Amino acid sequence: MTKMLRCSLATALVMMTAGCSASGTPWAEKENKQVVSKISLQAAAEKSDAIMLNTISSVQPPLNWVHDSATERRCRDYTIDGKATSSATRRAAVMTILSEERRGNLLGVLERLWKKRGYEITGTNPSKENPAIFARTPEDFRMSVIVGDKGQFFFKITTPCFIESEVSPPKTEANGTPFEGTDVPYPSVHSDFWSATTPIPSTSPAL
Repeated sequence: MTKMLRCSLATALVMMTAGCSASGTPWAEKENKQVVSKISLQAAAEKSDAIMLNTISSVQPPLNWVHDSATERRCRDYTIDGKATSSATRRAAVMTILSEERRGNLLGVLERLWKKRGYEITGTNPSKENPAIFARTPEDFRMSVIVGDKGQFFFKITTPCFIESEVSPPKTEANGTPFEGTDVPYPSVHSDFWSATTPIPSTSPAL
């Protein structure tokens, strides 16, 4: 089973639990914010990269992670000064082996981190198999972390609609172990902390 299929199945399970809006996003709300900005989609994508890097690099002990696919999507019937707009999505996958005993702790760390950054938690999925957290920044950048097959953590950040432009791949440096092909493999990097199958000590820096 490819990485994309594994992640898609996890996402589908989360969406069934959290509910979907008309646009297919699992953070349905009665009224979405509309961000009117003339910055380019490239600039917005770079902001997403910065949010992604800040989120993952703030976790201690550190996680081994890699960039996943980056995509853009046209925003239908929405223009800025008559110009077509699109949104950009950045993705990342964790290569550290997360034991079943430690996955909930990492989710808790991420939720507290996002709240501390002033982000709004817009939804959660308490599923034991595929738990997830959904959030958004004050500028309406939407983000999620979903636990997929074999406990692999997948991060995603989607920008609001901005004026279309050429968008380059992420330039932020990931620390993940190199792999062949385009599909991200299952986690394979052992961590004395995150891979452990014992309860986390109360004095742990991750709590």
